[in-house]
Amino acid sequence: MSTLPQVAKAMQQVLTTTARALGRQTGFVQRESLLDGAAFTQAWVFAVMAEPMPTWEDVAQSAATGGAPITAQGIEQRCGEPAAFLLHQVLAASITQLVSAEPVAIPLLRRFTSVFVDDSSTIVLPPVLADLWSGTGRSGSSPAASLKVQVRLDLSRGTLHGPALQHGRSCDSRSPLLKLPIVPGALYLADLGSWSLARFARIGKAGAFWLSRYLPYTVLLTEDGQRWDEVWSLLEAQGQDVVEMPVRVGIGKQLPARLLAVRVPRAGADERRRRLRKEARDHGKVVSAYLLALAAWTVVLTNAPASWLSLREALVLGRARWQREMLVKLWQSHGHGDETRGKQVWRVLCEVYAKLLAVLISHWVMLTELWEYPERRLTKAAQLIQKHAMHLASSLWSLTALEDALNVIRDGLRVCCRMNSRRKRPNTYQLLLDPDLLILA
Repeated sequence: MSTLPQVAKAMQQVLTTTARALGRQTGFVQRESLLDGAAFTQAWVFAVMAEPMPTWEDVAQSAATGGAPITAQGIEQRCGEPAAFLLHQVLAASITQLVSAEPVAIPLLRRFTSVFVDDSSTIVLPPVLADLWSGTGRSGSSPAASLKVQVRLDLSRGTLHGPALQHGRSCDSRSPLLKLPIVPGALYLADLGSWSLARFARIGKAGAFWLSRYLPYTVLLTEDGQRWDEVWSLLEAQGQDVVEMPVRVGIGKQLPARLLAVRVPRAGADERRRRLRKEARDHGKVVSAYLLALAAWTVVLTNAPASWLSLREALVLGRARWQREMLVKLWQSHGHGDETRGKQVWRVLCEVYAKLLAVLISHWVMLTELWEYPERRLTKAAQLIQKHAMHLASSLWSLTALEDALNVIRDGLRVCCRMNSRRKRPNTYQLLLDPDLLILA
């Protein structure tokens, strides 16, 4: 099935059939009404898609567009605990709908069955919600209530797993997405927050590959059996600005891997040190001399052999995390994911869950056309979809009309949502297409 029909059917399933059934199961619907579970869900999702900081009037207008006329006061009265629970359950059901595009036209990514990246974002909530979504603290600057959102993105096909929700105090190493089956032949771009030698070993055993930045203070053993507690000393001992060598990672696991490292220019190292010192000051700490020295190097580890992944290719793929960070940027800046007009706690939760649903559905819409282009511009795409939110809302109940609406958006994505190439500082997509453009030192 092509991507556009996939998106239309997924949208209809989540926002009509599933939402209507959950309206009764969650207790949101007590008697027959135009504002059933589906109408309420659609009202909120398309309201925040069109206006990230909606008023009650905006939500009421969205409901009317979808065929359920109700006053702003009526919407406000329905936004209690059952309403928040309804939207939470619809969100949970939506993540089982996986939509995929054709693989992007980048040979380096197509070398693998999938290229997965994980990321998380934290949303601060009113303190009264601490029993529902506990934060990192109960006093001071640490929020008592917060929500951590976990996503996994396939850079090749655009498939998005999540958003999966955790308590704000949960660490990334406990993300529910880490329990997903390992795909043989895939490449997993790991973040330091989910660093786990046991997980890397499972990935390798399943016939897949992993690539990660080096976690400071992790012990490495070289082929001659020598132990290195500080990788900076090992790199300096090589007497070169570019290092590629086999190592074993960890004292107990001793996981076979390739160590790939490049000395960064002086200006880049100084900027890294500035950020390290600032972060340490913000937390009342002092940066160790070792970390300041290590800032002079970019260091990654992988189990992929050189025949699968050269040093340049590995470093370029390490930069590909920009794509997952762009999703978080869209959530935070374009979607105002951590802001709300509301002060009443259940309204806040309704808005948060609706925004997550809107981000997911907007991502599906992007897949109808944009993902096959390496030079895609997600911020432009999000702005285009925002303009068509009410068109989608009014078309949802007819599959033919919905596909027509998606076709209109797809034409806009094709024409208006690409970035230009750069000569002096190539974009990440240019480096993915031609890793030789990356200057190593």
